[in-house]
This record gives sequence, structure tokens and C-alpha cells, in this order.
Amino acid sequence: MKTRITILLAALFVSFNISFAQQDEECMNNLSLFDGYVKSKRYDEAYEPWKIVRNKCPKFNRAIYAHGEKILTHKIENSTGADQVAHINDLMSLYNQSREHFPSKYDEGEILVDKANLAYKYRDELNKSAEQVYNMFDEAYKKDVKNFTNAKGLYTYFSLAVDLFDAGKMPAQKMFDKYDDIVEVIEGIIGDNTLKLNKLVEKEEAGGTLSKKEGRLKNYYEANIKAFEEQVIPSMDKKLGDRATCDVLVPLYEKNYEENKNDGVWLQRAMNRMYAKGCKEDPLFLKLVEQKNSIEPSADTAYYLYILTGEQKYFDETISLETDPLKKAKLYKKLAQDLKSKGSYGKARQYYMESVNLNPSDGSPYLAIASMYASSANSCGSDNFSKRAVFWLAALEAEKAGRVDSRLKSTANRNATSWRASAPTKSEIFQKGNAGQPLKIGCWIQRTITVPNI
Repeated sequence: MKTRITILLAALFVSFNISFAQQDEECMNNLSLFDGYVKSKRYDEAYEPWKIVRNKCPKFNRAIYAHGEKILTHKIENSTGADQVAHINDLMSLYNQSREHFPSKYDEGEILVDKANLAYKYRDELNKSAEQVYNMFDEAYKKDVKNFTNAKGLYTYFSLAVDLFDAGKMPAQKMFDKYDDIVEVIEGIIGDNTLKLNKLVEKEEAGGTLSKKEGRLKNYYEANIKAFEEQVIPSMDKKLGDRATCDVLVPLYEKNYEENKNDGVWLQRAMNRMYAKGCKEDPLFLKLVEQKNSIEPSADTAYYLYILTGEQKYFDETISLETDPLKKAKLYKKLAQDLKSKGSYGKARQYYMESVNLNPSDGSPYLAIASMYASSANSCGSDNFSKRAVFWLAALEAEKAGRVDSRLKSTANRNATSWRASAPTKSEIFQKGNAGQPLKIGCWIQRTITVPNI
């Protein structure tokens, strides 16, 4: 079952439905027994009193299902053969019962994914085929995609689709569609967590202090985003591998173009995949973009036209059409990266800051700006001291990245330390006689830094 945040778990044992069975004494006593055993991880001893409460008073307390999963998982991991299969099937039943007796606490999608994950883990013991397990995940996706948020489940769902494709049981188009389906779910999860995280980061940057609860939530949101961005999606791309090269995609989309040329979703996904796989030089990519733009002009088509033509008007159109702040932040960052690669640092910084304003918990724009400062040190000062002073500015920008985005903290601190080591030393500050004074950095940077006090 979906892991709950610790602050919510704390109230589990006391959440009684006291109207049921009029606080049946036997159930109350056995509940207390198995709860104590589970908390001390004595799962075998917890098993019998837990069974009594589960069978006699299934609505008595939600601990029956939260603790019951731990008890049965222990039984499964410490048994073999028919006994193990029996415990696996019993856990499947427990998942169903949790939803039956506490429907407001256990969402349908959550339960279906739990069952599918269990079936996948023990597919050999249960004698289940890849297709059967895939269908279990597919049921969760179709019935309650909103609550299909389990990272492991989403990856396994796609991994099985690839396995079915390899076995000749799923067409390429359906496999690619499933990739897009799952990425859209993941992007929704990341977006939801990012918006919540941004509020906490903005509070800290404004000088506020997070409560303990807010601190835990911040860590939770950051960990969730990191898991999907750095583990799940890269693992999906690795699994897909060379099944989605230009040599595969171009013939496939050319074959299916006439049938789908008025389908905006198909065109969008085809464009996205060709762009992601580096196929934008193929004439088919332009054909897809122009067709999509003719039937459904969007921020995406405008952006691709900008990529193809380099004309600023298309980027301006992209920004005006995009209404989602997080997507717009990504667009600004993409443009900034393009300008940075071309050496247009001043304009790149402007767009990096536009991205930060829309998505303040993303520290990568600050790191990018810091690296531009550091690489400009030799050209943005009038003498050796002022040139090396640029590294103070770079260090401050890097530290800002680590402060707002804990995922970058290690990299940011490492870079900041390196850049500070390249800045003027205490003895050089003493010789210059300008400790604590403002120092204007020229050229494109146009920033003022305060020389550190000795």
C-alpha cells in the first residue's frame, strides 16, 4: 500500500471506528497485541491475534490493513512453495479488503497498482505471464490514473510494454504511445510536487522559517521529484534504447502519417519523439510541425518552428501561447541554454531568470549563470584583481542554486568552493585596501560585488 507521510501514520492506531461491534473486547485486546508485536517487528507473533481481528472485526481499525501488509510480507519472504503462494494470495485479498472496508483511505488506483507490483515480483511463483501482469497495471491506468502515482509501478508498467513488443505481442506504435502515456502521468506528478515545493522555497527565500511539518514536506517533494526525474524517466529511456532511433521512427511515422494527420495528439507525440531522439533534421519533422501548426497551433509547434528557423518571432509566440507556468519556465530555460551555447550570455541570463521567477525551486538556472560568470572572468575586469573578483560572484550564484534546490546542493557547494579558491586572497585584499567595499563588475555582467572583509 502507498507509503503515507510519517505525520499521517502517527494517528493510525488511534483511528478507531468505535461504533462498530461496540468496541468488541476480544478485537480490542488482540488489536493491542498485534500492534505491539508489529512495532517491535515480531511479525510471526503478531500473525494470530491479527487474524482474529481481521476475521471478526474487519472494520474495527485501519491498522488491520496497514500492519497486515507488513505481517503478510514477512510471511511471504520467509516461506516457500504452496505456503508462500497462499500468503501472496492472502495479501492480494487484504488489498481488496482494505478498499472494501476503508474506501476513503485506499484509492482504487493505489490498490490495483499494489496488487500488480506484488504479482510482478512473484510472477514466477504465481505462474503469471508478462501479458497478464501488464494487464493488471493497465487496469489501474484505465480505471484510476489519477492515483497511479507509484514510481516502481509506472516503470514496471512501461518495462512490460517493451517486453511485449520484443515478444511480438505489442505493435511499436502502441509501445511508443504507452511511453507517452506514462511520461504524461509522471510530468503531472512532478508538476504537482513542484508547485507545492515552490511555495515553501519562496517562503524561505523571503526570510521565513519553515515549520517542522513544512520541512518534512519539502524533503518529501524534493525526493519525489528527484526519483522521477533522475531514476524513473532515465530508466524508461534506457529500457526503450535503440527501439526508438530515427531509423525506426521515421519509417513508422511516414507509414502512419496519412491515417493520423488530423489527430493532434498523434502529431504532437510524433514531433516530441523525433525531437527527443535527434531527428529534427529529417524532412518528416518539419512536415509534422507544419501540419500540427495548421490544425492546432500551440506553444509546442511554435517552439519547434523556432528551433527549425531560429526566428525570434516564433519563440515570442511560444511564450504567448504557453499558459502553464512550469512549462513556460522550461521553455525559457531551453532558450537560455541555446543562447548560452552561442555565447550570448547577457540575453541567456535574462531568460534563465525568467525561468527562475516561474519555477523558484529549480536551482539549475543559477548554476548556469554562475558558470557563465566564471568563464567570463578574464574578459570582465580591468586588472587581475577585478577579473578574479568575478569568481566571488560565481560562487554566490552557485550557493543560491544549492539553497533553493537541495538536489544540486553537493554540486553547487563543490563549484562554489572551487570558484572561491580562484578569487583574490586575503593578502591581495589587504594590499588592495578595499575590504568591505563595493566593486563593479563590467562587460555583460554589470553587477556589483562586495569585497569580503579580511
